[in-house]
Amino acid sequence: MQTDLAKLEKEILAPSAALVADIKKIEGDIMLLGIGGKMGPSMAELAVRAIKEANLDKKVIGVSRFSSGGLQKELEDIGVETIACDLLNPDELKILPKIPNIIYLAGHKFGTTGNEDFTWAMNTYLPGQVSEHFKSSKIVAFSSGNVLPFVSISNGGVSEETTPEPIGEYAQSCLGRERVFQYFAKKNNTPVLIYRLNYAVDFRYGVLVEIAKAVLEGKEIDLTTENVNVIWQGDANEIALRSLLHCESPAKILNVTGPEILSIRWIAQCFGHYFDQTPIFINAPTGTALLSNASECHKLFGYPRTSIREAIDITAKWITEGGELWNKDTHFQERGGKF
Repeated sequence: MQTDLAKLEKEILAPSAALVADIKKIEGDIMLLGIGGKMGPSMAELAVRAIKEANLDKKVIGVSRFSSGGLQKELEDIGVETIACDLLNPDELKILPKIPNIIYLAGHKFGTTGNEDFTWAMNTYLPGQVSEHFKSSKIVAFSSGNVLPFVSISNGGVSEETTPEPIGEYAQSCLGRERVFQYFAKKNNTPVLIYRLNYAVDFRYGVLVEIAKAVLEGKEIDLTTENVNVIWQGDANEIALRSLLHCESPAKILNVTGPEILSIRWIAQCFGHYFDQTPIFINAPTGTALLSNASECHKLFGYPRTSIREAIDITAKWITEGGELWNKDTHFQERGGKF
Protein backbone atom coordinates (compact mmCIF):
# COMPACT_ATOMS: atom_id res chain seq x y z
CA MET A 1 0.00 0.00 0.00
CA GLN A 2 2.78 2.44 0.93
CA THR A 3 4.48 1.62 -2.38
CA ASP A 4 1.30 2.67 -4.19
CA LEU A 5 1.19 5.94 -2.23
CA ALA A 6 4.86 6.65 -2.99
CA LYS A 7 4.17 6.06 -6.69
CA LEU A 8 1.15 8.37 -6.52
CA GLU A 9 3.22 11.09 -4.84
CA LYS A 10 6.00 10.81 -7.45
CA GLU A 11 3.46 11.14 -10.27
CA ILE A 12 1.79 14.14 -8.63
CA LEU A 13 5.13 15.93 -8.17
CA ALA A 14 6.21 15.56 -11.81
CA PRO A 15 7.07 18.93 -13.45
CA SER A 16 4.97 20.16 -16.36
CA ALA A 17 6.36 20.88 -19.81
CA ALA A 18 5.67 24.57 -19.19
CA LEU A 19 7.80 24.55 -16.03
CA VAL A 20 10.67 22.75 -17.79
CA ALA A 21 10.52 25.34 -20.58
CA ASP A 22 10.57 28.23 -18.10
CA ILE A 23 13.40 26.72 -16.03
CA LYS A 24 15.52 27.00 -19.18
CA LYS A 25 14.80 30.75 -19.28
CA ILE A 26 15.67 31.39 -15.63
CA GLU A 27 19.30 32.49 -15.52
CA GLY A 28 21.37 31.19 -12.64
CA ASP A 29 20.81 29.15 -9.51
CA ILE A 30 17.69 29.22 -7.31
CA MET A 31 17.65 29.67 -3.53
CA LEU A 32 14.64 28.96 -1.30
CA LEU A 33 14.77 30.95 1.93
CA GLY A 34 12.76 29.27 4.69
CA ILE A 35 12.62 25.92 2.91
CA GLY A 36 11.55 24.07 6.06
CA GLY A 37 7.85 25.01 5.84
CA LYS A 38 4.93 23.18 4.25
CA MET A 39 5.70 24.06 0.62
CA GLY A 40 9.48 24.39 0.56
CA PRO A 41 10.61 20.75 0.34
CA SER A 42 8.20 19.80 -2.46
CA MET A 43 8.97 23.02 -4.35
CA ALA A 44 12.69 22.28 -4.16
CA GLU A 45 12.16 18.72 -5.39
CA LEU A 46 10.02 20.01 -8.24
CA ALA A 47 12.76 22.47 -9.22
CA VAL A 48 15.43 19.75 -9.13
CA ARG A 49 13.32 17.45 -11.31
CA ALA A 50 12.56 20.24 -13.80
CA ILE A 51 16.27 21.13 -14.03
CA LYS A 52 17.18 17.50 -14.68
CA GLU A 53 14.52 17.17 -17.37
CA ALA A 54 15.83 20.36 -18.98
CA ASN A 55 19.37 18.90 -18.85
CA LEU A 56 20.73 22.00 -17.13
CA ASP A 57 23.62 22.62 -14.76
CA LYS A 58 21.76 24.68 -12.20
CA LYS A 59 21.72 24.48 -8.40
CA VAL A 60 18.74 24.50 -6.06
CA ILE A 61 19.77 25.72 -2.60
CA GLY A 62 17.60 25.44 0.50
CA VAL A 63 18.10 27.67 3.54
CA SER A 64 16.59 26.97 6.95
CA ARG A 65 17.65 26.60 10.57
CA PHE A 66 17.32 22.79 10.18
CA SER A 67 17.15 22.65 13.95
CA SER A 68 15.36 19.30 14.21
CA GLY A 69 14.38 16.24 12.23
CA GLY A 70 15.95 14.77 9.12
CA LEU A 71 14.82 17.35 6.56
CA GLN A 72 18.33 18.54 5.71
CA LYS A 73 19.47 15.04 4.75
CA GLU A 74 16.22 14.35 2.87
CA LEU A 75 16.76 17.46 0.77
CA GLU A 76 20.40 16.66 0.09
CA ASP A 77 19.43 13.12 -0.93
CA ILE A 78 17.22 14.50 -3.73
CA GLY A 79 19.88 16.91 -4.99
CA VAL A 80 19.18 20.11 -3.04
CA GLU A 81 22.18 21.89 -1.59
CA THR A 82 21.44 23.08 1.96
CA ILE A 83 22.66 25.88 4.19
CA ALA A 84 21.79 25.98 7.90
CA CYS A 85 21.06 29.60 8.77
CA ASP A 86 19.01 31.58 11.26
CA LEU A 87 17.80 34.32 8.93
CA LEU A 88 17.08 36.64 11.86
CA ASN A 89 20.76 36.50 12.82
CA PRO A 90 22.41 39.27 10.76
CA ASP A 91 25.83 37.63 10.99
CA GLU A 92 24.47 34.45 9.46
CA LEU A 93 22.33 36.20 6.85
CA LYS A 94 25.17 38.36 5.53
CA ILE A 95 27.33 35.36 4.60
CA LEU A 96 24.66 33.69 2.44
CA PRO A 97 25.80 33.50 -1.19
CA LYS A 98 24.12 36.12 -3.36
CA ILE A 99 22.19 33.77 -5.63
CA PRO A 100 20.40 35.48 -8.57
CA ASN A 101 16.98 33.90 -7.98
CA ILE A 102 15.35 33.98 -4.54
CA ILE A 103 12.07 32.45 -3.43
CA TYR A 104 11.22 33.92 -0.04
CA LEU A 105 9.15 31.45 2.00
CA ALA A 106 10.09 32.58 5.51
CA GLY A 107 7.31 33.74 7.81
CA HIS A 108 5.37 33.12 11.00
CA LYS A 109 1.61 32.58 11.35
CA PHE A 110 0.41 30.04 13.88
CA GLY A 111 1.21 31.02 17.43
CA THR A 112 1.04 34.74 16.62
CA THR A 113 -1.32 35.41 19.53
CA GLY A 114 0.91 35.91 22.55
CA ASN A 115 4.04 36.04 20.36
CA GLU A 116 3.26 39.12 18.30
CA ASP A 117 6.76 40.60 18.47
CA PHE A 118 8.36 37.53 16.85
CA THR A 119 5.65 37.50 14.18
CA TRP A 120 6.41 41.11 13.25
CA ALA A 121 10.16 40.45 13.29
CA MET A 122 9.79 37.49 10.92
CA ASN A 123 7.12 38.95 8.67
CA THR A 124 8.12 42.61 8.48
CA TYR A 125 11.65 43.25 9.81
CA LEU A 126 13.34 40.28 8.11
CA PRO A 127 12.11 41.15 4.57
CA GLY A 128 14.06 44.42 4.78
CA GLN A 129 17.25 42.60 5.72
CA VAL A 130 16.75 40.05 2.95
CA SER A 131 15.94 42.77 0.41
CA GLU A 132 19.19 44.59 1.15
CA HIS A 133 21.33 41.45 1.06
CA PHE A 134 19.78 40.20 -2.19
CA LYS A 135 19.29 43.61 -3.83
CA SER A 136 20.76 42.34 -7.11
CA SER A 137 18.57 39.22 -7.24
CA LYS A 138 15.08 38.51 -8.48
CA ILE A 139 12.79 37.83 -5.51
CA VAL A 140 9.47 35.99 -5.40
CA ALA A 141 8.15 36.92 -1.96
CA PHE A 142 5.36 34.80 -0.49
CA SER A 143 2.46 36.69 1.05
CA SER A 144 -1.10 35.80 2.00
CA GLY A 145 -4.66 36.48 0.92
CA ASN A 146 -5.25 37.35 4.58
CA VAL A 147 -4.19 40.93 3.80
CA LEU A 148 -7.39 41.38 1.77
CA PRO A 149 -10.91 42.20 2.98
CA PHE A 150 -13.77 39.75 3.40
CA VAL A 151 -16.16 40.14 0.47
CA SER A 152 -19.56 38.88 -0.62
CA ILE A 153 -19.42 35.47 -2.27
CA SER A 154 -21.15 37.08 -5.27
CA ASN A 155 -18.23 39.53 -5.63
CA GLY A 156 -16.06 37.14 -7.63
CA GLY A 157 -13.08 37.56 -5.32
CA VAL A 158 -10.71 40.44 -4.67
CA SER A 159 -8.28 41.54 -7.38
CA GLU A 160 -4.72 42.80 -6.91
CA GLU A 161 -5.94 46.39 -7.30
CA THR A 162 -8.14 46.23 -4.19
CA THR A 163 -6.92 48.13 -1.13
CA PRO A 164 -5.84 45.68 1.61
CA GLU A 165 -7.81 45.55 4.87
CA PRO A 166 -5.91 43.12 7.11
CA ILE A 167 -7.67 41.87 10.24
CA GLY A 168 -5.46 40.98 13.22
CA GLU A 169 -1.74 41.18 13.79
CA TYR A 170 -0.76 38.25 11.56
CA ALA A 171 -2.47 39.76 8.53
CA GLN A 172 -1.20 43.24 9.42
CA SER A 173 2.37 41.93 9.59
CA CYS A 174 1.88 40.24 6.20
CA LEU A 175 0.88 43.58 4.71
CA GLY A 176 3.98 45.01 6.39
CA ARG A 177 6.03 42.35 4.58
CA GLU A 178 4.53 43.39 1.26
CA ARG A 179 5.17 47.08 1.90
CA VAL A 180 8.79 46.47 2.88
CA PHE A 181 9.46 44.42 -0.25
CA GLN A 182 7.74 47.11 -2.32
CA TYR A 183 9.92 49.80 -0.73
CA PHE A 184 13.19 48.02 -1.43
CA ALA A 185 12.09 47.03 -4.94
CA LYS A 186 11.86 50.76 -5.68
CA LYS A 187 14.91 51.82 -3.62
CA ASN A 188 17.30 49.26 -5.11
CA ASN A 189 15.54 48.62 -8.42
CA THR A 190 15.20 44.98 -7.36
CA PRO A 191 12.75 42.90 -9.46
CA VAL A 192 10.15 41.52 -7.04
CA LEU A 193 6.91 39.56 -7.33
CA ILE A 194 4.65 39.48 -4.28
CA TYR A 195 2.98 36.08 -4.33
CA ARG A 196 -0.39 36.28 -2.52
CA LEU A 197 -1.40 32.67 -1.90
CA ASN A 198 -4.89 31.66 -0.79
CA TYR A 199 -4.93 28.55 0.00
CA ALA A 200 -2.57 25.76 -1.06
CA VAL A 201 -3.88 22.22 -0.50
CA ASP A 202 -2.04 18.92 -0.52
CA PHE A 203 -2.81 15.32 0.35
CA ARG A 204 -1.09 15.80 3.74
CA TYR A 205 -2.58 19.11 4.87
CA GLY A 206 -4.88 21.97 3.94
CA VAL A 207 -8.54 22.85 3.64
CA LEU A 208 -9.49 19.63 1.84
CA VAL A 209 -7.76 17.41 4.41
CA GLU A 210 -9.39 19.31 7.28
CA ILE A 211 -12.86 18.89 5.78
CA ALA A 212 -12.23 15.25 4.86
CA LYS A 213 -11.09 14.41 8.40
CA ALA A 214 -14.15 16.13 9.88
CA VAL A 215 -16.46 14.10 7.65
CA LEU A 216 -14.66 10.83 8.35
CA GLU A 217 -14.59 11.42 12.12
CA GLY A 218 -18.20 12.66 12.33
CA LYS A 219 -17.18 16.12 13.55
CA GLU A 220 -19.24 19.26 13.03
CA ILE A 221 -18.32 21.49 10.10
CA ASP A 222 -18.83 25.21 10.67
CA LEU A 223 -20.50 26.93 7.70
CA THR A 224 -20.15 30.49 9.05
CA THR A 225 -17.55 30.95 6.32
CA GLU A 226 -19.08 28.69 3.68
CA ASN A 227 -16.83 29.49 0.72
CA VAL A 228 -13.13 29.25 -0.02
CA ASN A 229 -10.48 29.36 -2.77
CA VAL A 230 -7.89 26.60 -3.02
CA ILE A 231 -5.09 25.57 -5.37
CA TRP A 232 -3.25 22.26 -5.45
CA GLN A 233 0.19 22.70 -3.87
CA GLY A 234 1.98 21.23 -6.90
CA ASP A 235 0.44 23.91 -9.11
CA ALA A 236 1.24 26.62 -6.56
CA ASN A 237 4.86 25.42 -6.50
CA GLU A 238 5.11 25.57 -10.28
CA ILE A 239 3.68 29.08 -10.35
CA ALA A 240 6.18 30.22 -7.70
CA LEU A 241 9.15 28.94 -9.71
CA ARG A 242 7.83 30.30 -13.00
CA SER A 243 7.13 33.65 -11.32
CA LEU A 244 10.89 34.29 -11.28
CA LEU A 245 10.40 35.32 -14.92
CA HIS A 246 7.78 37.92 -13.94
CA CYS A 247 9.50 39.90 -11.18
CA GLU A 248 9.35 43.66 -11.67
CA SER A 249 10.37 46.97 -10.14
CA PRO A 250 8.08 48.43 -8.79
CA ALA A 251 7.05 45.08 -7.34
CA LYS A 252 4.31 43.11 -9.08
CA ILE A 253 1.50 41.74 -6.90
CA LEU A 254 -0.05 38.43 -7.96
CA ASN A 255 -3.02 36.61 -6.45
CA VAL A 256 -2.44 32.87 -6.61
CA THR A 257 -5.33 30.43 -6.17
CA GLY A 258 -7.72 28.26 -8.13
CA PRO A 259 -10.41 29.65 -10.45
CA GLU A 260 -13.46 28.53 -8.42
CA ILE A 261 -15.26 29.98 -5.45
CA LEU A 262 -15.90 26.67 -3.70
CA SER A 263 -18.62 25.66 -1.28
CA ILE A 264 -17.45 24.06 1.98
CA ARG A 265 -20.79 22.21 2.04
CA TRP A 266 -20.22 20.78 -1.44
CA ILE A 267 -16.65 19.69 -0.61
CA ALA A 268 -17.89 17.94 2.54
CA GLN A 269 -20.64 16.20 0.59
CA CYS A 270 -18.07 14.96 -1.95
CA PHE A 271 -16.02 13.42 0.85
CA GLY A 272 -19.21 12.09 2.42
CA HIS A 273 -19.81 10.16 -0.79
CA TYR A 274 -16.28 8.70 -0.74
CA PHE A 275 -16.39 7.70 2.92
CA ASP A 276 -20.09 6.74 3.02
CA GLN A 277 -20.63 9.29 5.79
CA THR A 278 -23.19 12.08 6.17
CA PRO A 279 -21.46 15.41 6.94
CA ILE A 280 -22.65 17.31 10.01
CA PHE A 281 -23.03 21.07 9.49
CA ILE A 282 -23.49 23.85 12.04
CA ASN A 283 -24.15 27.60 11.87
CA ALA A 284 -25.65 29.74 9.13
CA PRO A 285 -23.40 31.18 6.42
CA THR A 286 -22.62 34.90 6.68
CA GLY A 287 -22.40 35.31 2.91
CA THR A 288 -18.86 36.72 3.04
CA ALA A 289 -15.43 35.10 2.82
CA LEU A 290 -11.75 35.75 2.13
CA LEU A 291 -11.76 35.23 -1.63
CA SER A 292 -9.18 36.09 -4.29
CA ASN A 293 -9.59 36.81 -7.99
CA ALA A 294 -6.59 35.09 -9.60
CA SER A 295 -7.41 35.88 -13.23
CA GLU A 296 -4.04 37.62 -13.75
CA CYS A 297 -2.26 34.50 -12.54
CA HIS A 298 -4.29 32.33 -14.91
CA LYS A 299 -3.53 34.70 -17.78
CA LEU A 300 0.21 34.33 -17.14
CA PHE A 301 0.36 30.63 -16.36
CA GLY A 302 -2.90 29.06 -17.49
CA TYR A 303 -5.41 27.30 -15.27
CA PRO A 304 -4.00 24.93 -12.64
CA ARG A 305 -3.27 21.44 -13.97
CA THR A 306 -4.98 19.74 -11.03
CA SER A 307 -8.73 20.35 -10.96
CA ILE A 308 -10.69 20.53 -7.73
CA ARG A 309 -12.33 17.17 -8.38
CA GLU A 310 -8.92 15.59 -8.99
CA ALA A 311 -7.65 17.18 -5.76
CA ILE A 312 -10.61 15.75 -3.85
CA ASP A 313 -10.06 12.31 -5.45
CA ILE A 314 -6.35 12.32 -4.55
CA THR A 315 -7.03 13.47 -0.99
CA ALA A 316 -9.73 10.84 -0.41
CA LYS A 317 -7.49 8.09 -1.81
CA TRP A 318 -4.54 9.23 0.31
CA ILE A 319 -6.57 9.27 3.52
CA THR A 320 -8.40 5.99 2.77
CA GLU A 321 -5.11 4.16 2.13
CA GLY A 322 -3.46 5.45 5.29
CA GLY A 323 -1.18 8.13 3.90
CA GLU A 324 0.76 10.40 6.25
CA LEU A 325 -1.10 13.52 7.44
CA TRP A 326 0.37 16.69 8.95
CA ASN A 327 -1.31 18.39 11.91
CA LYS A 328 -0.99 21.83 10.33
CA ASP A 329 -4.52 23.21 10.09
CA THR A 330 -5.05 26.36 8.04
CA HIS A 331 -7.76 27.85 10.31
CA PHE A 332 -9.43 28.98 7.09
CA GLN A 333 -12.65 29.65 9.03
CA GLU A 334 -11.00 32.20 11.32
CA ARG A 335 -12.73 35.58 10.89
CA GLY A 336 -11.16 37.59 13.72
CA GLY A 337 -7.56 37.41 12.59
CA LYS A 338 -6.30 35.41 15.60
CA PHE A 339 -3.82 32.67 14.76
